Amino acid sequence: MPTTHGQQAAGPPGGLSAGPVALAWLTQFLVGTDLFVVAPLLPAIAASFGVSVTSTGLLVTAFSIAYVVASPFAGWLSDRRDRATVLVWALVLFSAANAGTALAPDFGTLLATRVVAGVAAAATGPTVYALVSTRSRDQARAQVLAVVGSGLLTALWVGAPAGAVLGRHVGWQAAFVILAAGTLVLAVPHAFVWRARPVTAPAEPPPAHGAAARPPWTVAVSAVAVTALWAFAVYGLYTFLAVALHADGRAGAVTWLLVVYGVGAVIGGQLGGRIADRAGAVRVTMAALALTAALEAVVALAFPVTWALAAALGPFALAAYAFFPAQQRHLVDSFPGRATVMLSWNNSALFVGLSLAGVLGGQIVHALDYRALVWICAAVAVPACLIARGRPPRTGGERGER
Repeated sequence: MPTTHGQQAAGPPGGLSAGPVALAWLTQFLVGTDLFVVAPLLPAIAASFGVSVTSTGLLVTAFSIAYVVASPFAGWLSDRRDRATVLVWALVLFSAANAGTALAPDFGTLLATRVVAGVAAAATGPTVYALVSTRSRDQARAQVLAVVGSGLLTALWVGAPAGAVLGRHVGWQAAFVILAAGTLVLAVPHAFVWRARPVTAPAEPPPAHGAAARPPWTVAVSAVAVTALWAFAVYGLYTFLAVALHADGRAGAVTWLLVVYGVGAVIGGQLGGRIADRAGAVRVTMAALALTAALEAVVALAFPVTWALAAALGPFALAAYAFFPAQQRHLVDSFPGRATVMLSWNNSALFVGLSLAGVLGGQIVHALDYRALVWICAAVAVPACLIARGRPPRTGGERGER
């Protein structure tokens, strides 16, 4: 059984002091900014290297594929080594990759640095989640995961636009220089804050009634399959929202509608975490997925009218993002001795769903229209809800399910 190091200091939230939680949040914010800032910088990158904007799209694809492939291995390594050490080296590698991105002399080198950044990010995010979740009080685990995860969501609507503005006024390389410096600086406190005293991961609980015949890999695959379906349902809508609004002559509404979406997502993550700690993670994932399907259908109906779309987008994002911290808590509760590897598989499933949403969603929009894509995404959330419903809670922490 792997042994990790960390602190169990008294103080909010969830048994962790504010310092480690803030550090974890900032780490997710910088990693998320690196992920999301590339898209708005693609035109400037294309002009810098004399390639087409379509070709620069490979930078996003390379990062995503590297993340999906490397994440399970990184999680396996982190669960068998000291998690803090793995995190520190991942941040150092992430910093080097961003510095390489800023200094790349040609497009081929730039592409290679994004592959390295994807590998480093694969070891960073799940390890951060595992460190905070395994050191949080059981009653507040999903809440802490939601707080840390909000760093990634904040990067979506704060970090990436700020990087894009910086790129327009100073040059796209400046954004990656700042990210390289920031992640390198963060590696230093991460090397110390998790080492107050050793904490041994608890033994995995026995299977709940009705799950005894299911081998662990089946439970794991069904768990992360839910995440992949959820990601397709959510990011299919999000990815092409701005494109659809531009095509509909409503470009001026894009910014504030994305802010409505982003705020709803952050609030939803916080509520999902709090409720999961009280009502049970499985119940929250089921409810969130059911509401996601229903409210996504409302978004499809409301799309032609801007004010109605805004009124539908906020509740949709709130319901959709309530799912993720509850899902993470379910995985940590079910596989405490393999928390990082399960969270890694979960993040890989997220990227798979996100990538499929981009590829298939574009084809659907081209062949039909955006509203048809939203209807299809709503339908995809239904089997995700059914799979989530079929899995039993795994620990006594699921209230009412002892």
